[in-house]
This record gives sequence, C-alpha cells and structure tokens, in this order.
Amino acid sequence: MGRTSSTKEDAGALFHSLRSAYAATPVNLKIIDLYVGFAIFTALIQVVYMAMVGSFPFNSFLSGVLSCVGTAVLAVCLRIQVNKENKEFKDLPPERAFADFVLCNLVLHLVIMNFLG
Repeated sequence: MGRTSSTKEDAGALFHSLRSAYAATPVNLKIIDLYVGFAIFTALIQVVYMAMVGSFPFNSFLSGVLSCVGTAVLAVCLRIQVNKENKEFKDLPPERAFADFVLCNLVLHLVIMNFLG
C-alpha cells in the first residue's frame, strides 16, 4: 500500500511541475499547441468515423488523415522554430518561420488534393 501512495504522490508532483512550467510558456506557443491538438483531434475523429461507417473511398480517408497529421507535424516544426528558448533557430526571424510553415502547408495540401484524384 505504501508504494501505491508514493506513486500517486510522485505522479501528482510531476503533473504539478509540468503545469507550472507550462504556465510560463508564451501565448503564441500556446496557440500553436492548441492548433496541433485540434489537428490531431480532427484526425482521430476521422479514424473513428471510418471505423464506424466504413472506408469506401479509402483515398479520401487517407487524404483527410494525412492532411491533419501533416499539418500537425508542420505546426510542431513552426513551434520549434518560433520558440525563443531554442538556441538552434535564434537567428531565424519568426516571420521567416511562418512563411516556411505556410509554403510547406501549401505544398502538402496540393499533394493531398492530387492524391484525391
């Protein structure tokens, strides 16, 4: 029994430290995090819908899920580049990072539209 309560206390302390560290995160990174969460949530909804209804136009299902996942990956890359604490991209202006994000999203969605047929 003692080990279970210790594990619960450790998990609570970890959760508290993560929450306090995330509270210091800048607002622009929190907005990007919400966008990534929304993209992943949308992909999960599409997978659940496919499991319930079926996947007759399978290329449409793949296009939708890959669009959501690809957008989420590109948004994570944007978050890494815009983060001021990341020393690797300190010379990269945020406008350039956003322009890269928009251009890569454009290419991603052109490929996905081509895949739809």
